[in-house]
Amino acid sequence: MTRDELLAHCLAKPGAWEDQPWEGDVVAKVGPRIFAFVGPESVGVKCAPSREAADEWLHRYPDDASVMAYIGRSGWNTLRLGGAIADEEIYEAVDESYRWVVSKLPKQDRPAP
Repeated sequence: MTRDELLAHCLAKPGAWEDQPWEGDVVAKVGPRIFAFVGPESVGVKCAPSREAADEWLHRYPDDASVMAYIGRSGWNTLRLGGAIADEEIYEAVDESYRWVVSKLPKQDRPAP
């Protein structure tokens, strides 16, 4: 998958929109919250509600998954595109991140289904 294909997948979600809060960094948000950090060769997503659960990715893909800087303790990982992680698994990880983030939004910020 390409970065553009991944970003298109992110932006196809209800209420999703693209932002560039830092120069050159593209993120996908739902409401006011980020659910994916879309880089040229990787994506940062919330993989689980806790660091311990998110570590499953690190064990399965030691060369292609890593703890995200600063927010990794909250279950966020960086997944490398084009490596051992199948495209379908990356899409599923983005979908799961979106669900986690939407579930924590106040009702007024949640997109209509």
